[in-house]
Amino acid sequence: TRRVVLEEIVRTPDGAGGATESWTEVATVFASVKAVGGSEGFAFDRTTGHATHAIVIRHRADVKPAMRFRMGSRTFEILSALDDNGRRRHLRCLVEERDL
Repeated sequence: TRRVVLEEIVRTPDGAGGATESWTEVATVFASVKAVGGSEGFAFDRTTGHATHAIVIRHRADVKPAMRFRMGSRTFEILSALDDNGRRRHLRCLVEERDL
């Protein structure tokens, strides 16, 4: 298990019709982090990498795909949050780590 930070995005109006985005900490939780797959591509004249992981935490009702996990300098965007057996004990989040 590892300690990860659950974060959500906060959009603040900039007064010119747009918004600035920043991430704020929701909670620090213990998690199991397992690699599931990965790929490499070429975009905008550089090589990019994508890795998918499964992060399992204790069940939380507030986790949604608009959030992310941070583990040190690594960030994992949440793609889905699943309660596999419906018992509300654990939450399996499928995540993507980008630009490796």
